[in-house]
Amino acid sequence: MADLQALQQQFKEWYGEEGAVPIRIFHAPGRVNLIGEHTDYNGGYVFPAALTFGTMMLIRKRDDGQVGLASTNFPLRKHISISNLTFDPADDWMNYPKGIIHELQQRGLSVGGYDILFSGAIPNGSGLSSSASLEVVTAFGLLTMEGQPTDKVDIALLSQKVENEFIGVKCGIMDQFAVAMGKKDHAILLMCDTLEYKHVPFQGGAYKLVIGNTNKKRGLVDSAYNERRAQCERAVRDLQAQFPELSLLGQLTLEQFSTYQHLIKDEVVRKRAKHVVEEIDRVLQSMNVLEKNDLEAFGRLMVASHESLRDLYEVTCLELDVMVEEILKIPGVLGSRMTGAGFGGCTVSLVHEDAVAQLIEQVGRVYNEKTGLTADFYVCDIGDGVKEIEA
Repeated sequence: MADLQALQQQFKEWYGEEGAVPIRIFHAPGRVNLIGEHTDYNGGYVFPAALTFGTMMLIRKRDDGQVGLASTNFPLRKHISISNLTFDPADDWMNYPKGIIHELQQRGLSVGGYDILFSGAIPNGSGLSSSASLEVVTAFGLLTMEGQPTDKVDIALLSQKVENEFIGVKCGIMDQFAVAMGKKDHAILLMCDTLEYKHVPFQGGAYKLVIGNTNKKRGLVDSAYNERRAQCERAVRDLQAQFPELSLLGQLTLEQFSTYQHLIKDEVVRKRAKHVVEEIDRVLQSMNVLEKNDLEAFGRLMVASHESLRDLYEVTCLELDVMVEEILKIPGVLGSRMTGAGFGGCTVSLVHEDAVAQLIEQVGRVYNEKTGLTADFYVCDIGDGVKEIEA
């Protein structure tokens, strides 16, 4: 984690010494989805985990109805009035905390004045949920400062609402939920539409999560996402000939799908549905093997997930496929897959700590030769969700 003394010093340099008024410190992690891709909108499970690095928030009360917003990551910093909180593209990253304050006000909470300094350790655009981390730490910190209850599921929902309505990004609940509800050495089995969840032990031991950022700019995500959703809905309509009550692919068992997949007339649509039903089954298998601490079996499920996303759902790309292929050549790697929406973004791999240095050097070099892009790698452990840090 960031050097707290240095951050406190930075805070005082920007906002001044305030004698007896204490600076309090909060932290929300980034997150990675370990398995379960494109399952959420099909009524299936996802399997995210909070990471040990994320967003620090230093905060101190002031009494003039102003909120000071500053970040060690961006040059933009200023004071805003809490009586005038609207989305402004010129305010860039500040719109996230502004949105949280606005939403708390909409709920009847009169938020006082504060000076706030954020410091993020999540690389922007890495697909590790820097925006959800910023939203959740702001909501948790402000509710704590105001002496209000801090129900973490409610904080996740509040943060998602801000992203959807104030920021204008139609994200699901997974990112905010994992950031708020994470637990050290546990993944979260989460059903996104009902918020039914379970913490599942993830004892990595000598194995690390290594996230590889392809640094490929995503182009097709929105149009391809809408197309995949429509194809899944079409599969449901075809299957209703046998299952009239069916509304989401996630309501089918693997056996039911295997028996009746011939009802899906279009071959491409059948492939999409096959990925979804099998991926949901892989998530449930993951929970079972991790409860037995069988990391090898989990690694095999990760590889099967990537192959399905590549061959059936067709949301990988050259860069993701090259990275996974090269990672799997390294001795000491148990599994690797793309994570996130696809067409770029990140991979997640389970790697023995003795193999990490070789992976970063060798895969980085070969990936650059084959794609012309420079990859970034982050070595992670699974950490807690949002919390207050003792200064």
